[in-house]
Amino acid sequence: MIIGIPVEIKDDEARVGLTPAGAAELTAAGHTVLVQSGAGMGARCSDDAYRDAGAEITDSAEEVWKNAELLIKVKEPIGHELEYLREGLTVFTYFHLAADEELSRRVVDSGVTAIAYETVQLRNKSLPLLMPMSEIAGRLAPQEAAHQLMKPFGGPGRLMGGVPGVPPVRTLILGAGTVGSHAAKVAVGMGADVTIMDVNTEKLRGLDREYGTKIRTHTSSPAHIRDEAALSDVIIGTALIPGARTPQLVTEDMFDSLKDDVLLVDVAIDQGGCFQGSRPTSHHDPVYRTDNRIYYCVGNMPGAVPVSATTALTDQTLPYIKALANGPFAAMKERHDLALGLQATRGKLVEKGVAEAFDLPLTELETVLDNAAD
Repeated sequence: MIIGIPVEIKDDEARVGLTPAGAAELTAAGHTVLVQSGAGMGARCSDDAYRDAGAEITDSAEEVWKNAELLIKVKEPIGHELEYLREGLTVFTYFHLAADEELSRRVVDSGVTAIAYETVQLRNKSLPLLMPMSEIAGRLAPQEAAHQLMKPFGGPGRLMGGVPGVPPVRTLILGAGTVGSHAAKVAVGMGADVTIMDVNTEKLRGLDREYGTKIRTHTSSPAHIRDEAALSDVIIGTALIPGARTPQLVTEDMFDSLKDDVLLVDVAIDQGGCFQGSRPTSHHDPVYRTDNRIYYCVGNMPGAVPVSATTALTDQTLPYIKALANGPFAAMKERHDLALGLQATRGKLVEKGVAEAFDLPLTELETVLDNAAD
């Protein structure tokens, strides 16, 4: 199979979908890996390293897209990439379709087979391909908050951990999953005053056992969020429903009770955001102010650490890439976790959350797989 690795064109995105080490395993298995020149530059993966791994290098993005049977990316197709979507091509990447109606319709209309990293799900409900980026985003969130709280960057001039005689920044984390738990780890290490909320009390018990009195845990409800948000200097939103739009947890009716210059870090922005008023930003222009609120809504936070993020991502995706390279539909029929990543194929949408978000016709996953062949 011909496996394409294009340059990512999203703003400030320096990750690449496959490392040279991953390319070497695929070429050793008899596959052709076609890499656009410079695709790995931001992650310190040189063209020469790909060549040494047996990959072919081309200067043309069009050549990669048009020749590939399986295309590996990091972020969703945007801009001119949408013109390359076609039936017979499988694209394996983070799609986050429920946050983007235009992309969802383009994917369905093109007939492309779209498999999303973020909805590949094991039987224990864990999300193995979302997990490494969630861990990174969670650890980055308090770091970015500390940065944006400083006066030179437009913040109120607060120190995350405080100093003797000056209290630390009160930090509310909404969600105790992978992102939230890793955000708590770093925020506690920075000396912040941390509260973490979730509807899952078992997750809260686990964090309570780990941190004891270093954090507060609280069950999540609109009333409880309202009360805690009013006390907070930083709110980190991490809510996730796989395949669906993120629920909004901080809403307009809460705004008047928030502190002036409260910093809202929306890690869920890829799935639509969990704060009312959130809109995507970029690393070079990460924040904006609305009334008394400062929003940080960078949609590709792990792109700030592309070397670490690319390695972590390939470590998790490579076994799935190997399976897909031997036939996407055969692989999905054999592996239910991979099948759950399927968003759309041959003009049929199979992701329920996307269908509900945009009132699109839905075809059952089992029906598609039963009638599909490579």
